[in-house]
Amino acid sequence: MSSVLLLSDVAMAAHESRGHPERPARLAAAIAGVEDAARAVGAELEVARVTPADDETLLRIHTPGHLARLATMAAAGGGWLDPDTYVVATSIDTARLAAGATVEAAHAAALGRAGVAFAVVRPPGHHAARDRGAGFCLLNNIAIAIAALRASGSAARVAVVDWDVHHGDGTQALFDADPELCYASTHQSPFYPGTGDEADRGRGTAVGTKHNRPLAAGSGDELFVSAWTEELLPAVEAFRPDAICVSAGYDAHRDDPLAGLEVTEAGYAAVAEALGACASRLGLPGVALTLEGGYDLRALQTSVAASVAGLLAGLAEGYTPDQSVRGAQGGAS
Repeated sequence: MSSVLLLSDVAMAAHESRGHPERPARLAAAIAGVEDAARAVGAELEVARVTPADDETLLRIHTPGHLARLATMAAAGGGWLDPDTYVVATSIDTARLAAGATVEAAHAAALGRAGVAFAVVRPPGHHAARDRGAGFCLLNNIAIAIAALRASGSAARVAVVDWDVHHGDGTQALFDADPELCYASTHQSPFYPGTGDEADRGRGTAVGTKHNRPLAAGSGDELFVSAWTEELLPAVEAFRPDAICVSAGYDAHRDDPLAGLEVTEAGYAAVAEALGACASRLGLPGVALTLEGGYDLRALQTSVAASVAGLLAGLAEGYTPDQSVRGAQGGAS
């Protein structure tokens, strides 16, 4: 059985705007989900210290001006980047921790330190662009981790699997012209941020490396799972990445208050199992995840647990699409 590495830090709870759905309690819920999965399947769980990302690491993705604006706003006591995205005095320190944890998770999975390396972080990241934050996100954690993998020589070709209910517009924009980055996403449509059409396949020499599957509200497990197992994960596997990183959002869950895709724990488990088996067939030692959305605490905990357990099963036992689709149609427990 593969091991599980958990990367988080209670200091990330200091990023808070009262009444905002992206709140500190999400950390404890997601951490509990990772712990539940490891305990349920008998996997070894390691909890590691997190090192904040330094300027060199962040500047591979973000502009100096963006980092300066965040620091200035935090030093002034905080403010709002847009109607959804807040900064408080501690936010830049919290964001550096989130980015650092994601970098460490990506390296741990790519180098075989863990079968599943989960950065339970906040604020999330996949809406953040090179020079701006948006959609609850300050820094693009997964993009920063990919740049770090490349800088260290740990991986060159990387696949991003994004199962958040929103399209990761920041991530795709950052790598849209990069032929060495495969991006695959399911997301509710029409919905924020209004990007991620099926025709958005990348730019220039990267055309064909970006794969978007918009789903209508109410699609549920069957369409969610089939999009991944029949379209997106085969595209990821054909790309033959050196590493796989997951933008692990859980706001597609049927109990989430901010969306309506109607996915259940069984859907996340099925997709994660398929992804684990894909990684195994590619000869990859592990999969890294970073927390994105998910705002119902119970749904967040159970969905994280389902995806971690599913990944471990896929990595260990292989996968057939028929098995996972049947499992997803069974509904949530």
